[in-house]
Amino acid sequence: MKFLDVLRITENQPVFTAGMLISGDVDPKDVRRQLSRWKEAGKVIQLRRGVYALAREFRSSWPHPFVVANQLVKASYVSLQSALAWYGMIPEHVPATTSVTTQRPWSWDTPAGAFLYRHLKIPLFHSYRSTDVAPGSPARVATREKALIDLVHLTPGADTRAWLVELRLQDLGSLDLPALTELVRRSGSPKLERARRIIEELREDELRDDRRGRAPVGQGHPREHPGEEPR
Repeated sequence: MKFLDVLRITENQPVFTAGMLISGDVDPKDVRRQLSRWKEAGKVIQLRRGVYALAREFRSSWPHPFVVANQLVKASYVSLQSALAWYGMIPEHVPATTSVTTQRPWSWDTPAGAFLYRHLKIPLFHSYRSTDVAPGSPARVATREKALIDLVHLTPGADTRAWLVELRLQDLGSLDLPALTELVRRSGSPKLERARRIIEELREDELRDDRRGRAPVGQGHPREHPGEEPR
């Protein structure tokens, strides 16, 4: 296989796997040897075993971290703080892209950024959708409501008013309350039900403050979406 073949195959793929190159009349061993050579030559960047991105001069932009996160672990979707920050629901910068997976927990520090995966049981792995996080770059991202539910579920003590206030939630008016209620009902979790009631109270507080013409205490402007090229 020649490098021009890789450029053709991965033309619309900011991140690609070795398996994408192994099709038709191609020797898998030859592809792996070539990938190793291209890595040494600086033509491709290895993100983890079997997952790659093209080097700067062979691509138009750096892949969005959500796209990379989906590729690093196939059975995953972006959730928790990363999804909440992307929706503008928390003001803090999130240094690692956080996802949930049905596989065991993982973490990677790659040239494309840091990636953290939390384990969810299969019955809780739902309520995500394919979203364009950059032009032509779809990624699996939890809904607003599921990202918040996942975070509460996976964090000890997250069903208290003090913890939820410390999270500095904002734009709570954008939450779909029936969807949030259904997620909690579906989970059957008393912890999530306690958190749901507090979240609805905080939402009412935020809406009341908005009507009075002032921002809720502790809330700032959401940061820009992640995905800029590392420098």
